[in-house]
Amino acid sequence: MRIFNTLTRQKEEFKPITPGEVKMYACGPTVYNFIHIGNARPLCVFDTFRRYLEYRGWKVTFVQNFTDIDDKIINRANAEGTDYLTISNKYIDEYKKDAGGLNIREATIHPRATENIDAIIDIITTLIEKGYAYESSGDVYYRTLKFKEYGKLSHQPLDDLMNGARISAGENKEEPMDFALWKSAKPGEPAWESPWGMGRPGWHIECSAMSGRYLGKTIDIHAGGQDLIFPHHENEIAQSEACNGCTFANYWMHNGFITVDNVKMSKSLGNFFTVRDVAEKFGYEPIRYLMLASHYRSPINYSFDAVEQCKTSLERLYNCRENLEFYIQHADEGEINAEVIKIIEGYKQNFIDCMDDDFNTAAALGEIFDLVREINTTVITEKASKTTAEYALKIFNELVDVFGLLYVKADDSIDAEVESLIAQRQAARAEKNWAEADRIRDLLKEMNIVLEDTPQGVKWHKA
Repeated sequence: MRIFNTLTRQKEEFKPITPGEVKMYACGPTVYNFIHIGNARPLCVFDTFRRYLEYRGWKVTFVQNFTDIDDKIINRANAEGTDYLTISNKYIDEYKKDAGGLNIREATIHPRATENIDAIIDIITTLIEKGYAYESSGDVYYRTLKFKEYGKLSHQPLDDLMNGARISAGENKEEPMDFALWKSAKPGEPAWESPWGMGRPGWHIECSAMSGRYLGKTIDIHAGGQDLIFPHHENEIAQSEACNGCTFANYWMHNGFITVDNVKMSKSLGNFFTVRDVAEKFGYEPIRYLMLASHYRSPINYSFDAVEQCKTSLERLYNCRENLEFYIQHADEGEINAEVIKIIEGYKQNFIDCMDDDFNTAAALGEIFDLVREINTTVITEKASKTTAEYALKIFNELVDVFGLLYVKADDSIDAEVESLIAQRQAARAEKNWAEADRIRDLLKEMNIVLEDTPQGVKWHKA
């Protein structure tokens, strides 16, 4: 397996620190609002990457944090006349609803920043002792220029970074590029005890603390959106490597941006969509499909038409599985067809090859649809044996499960009246009473039951 490492800007063979095990950290949401479709991309992408690693036999320890203390959370709490904990708890619950709708598996560990204040203080203390950080009027800042490799992840010259740095009002920094590790308490804000007085952690330090506590000083993969490369991930590297004296993460993976109708998503432009908004119109699964239909490093343009196309593609997959399951119920027993099995195994191997090549989900989806075409023709139309069809279904389910798709359960329950009408129509067809059969078909259609006559018998589904 080869993945593109943002740190080296090239594809590298993936070699985890411990054979057979993967330690992976992905930056989670700041919980002050509903997640938007931009948040949904890393959720879906790295959930699928984790699923694939496990499919290939690796044991994955996957950590995704909640930033539950932040200026945005405090501002939201003040605006609603409540406290930060009420806001963070509310939106963690809302996140879980959306994540569940997107079929995101729970992380191995879902730590909160406020549950790790002691680990954060320990790192800051070490950085001060090593001269990489300093206290100033109750705040603690990181001495960016002391870390000689600063900028190695974002690949930006230090001079350019320095030119863009500023000291804001109320900051007492030595250099404009220094960033806050600890913020002194302001009146009415939540705060924790520390060696530098009451205060709260800066944003960047929390991920260094949680990654170190739950995964160790050096991890295999750190993941997130491209918007986090600088300054967040750059600062994580500076903090962690200065503190621990070793590499922080061996591989850095970043997904591309999302635009809306080819324009950057922004609340001020009125093109800002939460996952909840989109799901109410289209359902959650097309959103997940959209996030995986392009290579994870490529940009995605969100539009209603794009989501509609995803719904159509999902229908093809659902129809394939439904048709194959129906075929198996009525197929003749027989020997397994080695030639067909070889073809199906070929699509499975092609799928693996695509995923091993920097997690190319777009190409891998293409292999799934090639498999769908093969199932529709070689297996169903050409009437393969039941054993062969069952094997095709097994491989099909394996591959869509890696993508976390086809998880919406159809309502296939029918009442006694509908079941009786279907049986009456079958009897009419057997007697070649076509007028009666058509009458019952039309009656069922009025009841939103659609019939499909196949060589294996009648199928039905709800309209």
